[in-house]
Amino acid sequence: WTLAVTQLPMCTHVDHTEHDINIIVTEQGLADLRGLSPKERAVTVIDKCAHPDFKPILKDYFNMAYKECLAKKMAHEPQMLSKAFRMYENLEKKGTMKVASWD
Repeated sequence: WTLAVTQLPMCTHVDHTEHDINIIVTEQGLADLRGLSPKERAVTVIDKCAHPDFKPILKDYFNMAYKECLAKKMAHEPQMLSKAFRMYENLEKKGTMKVASWD
């Protein structure tokens, strides 16, 4: 069993690949990720483990990244690093990872 806790769409350091993590448990819930694709895993973690304050923005990020990456035929693991790291920049500047807009 591997335990990992995260609320972020992307992190700068990864100790475990998505293939090593089967179940994630947070104070918000439990996500059983066994047998899921990377996209399904992302949606499950957001739905089951993300704090309710962050769910809408994480869902927006995932949907935006999926749409853009699908258009580029690169949607296996949809990511938009410039958008994901905006949350970190917002934390540094404003003390919160909640971004008002992705634009």
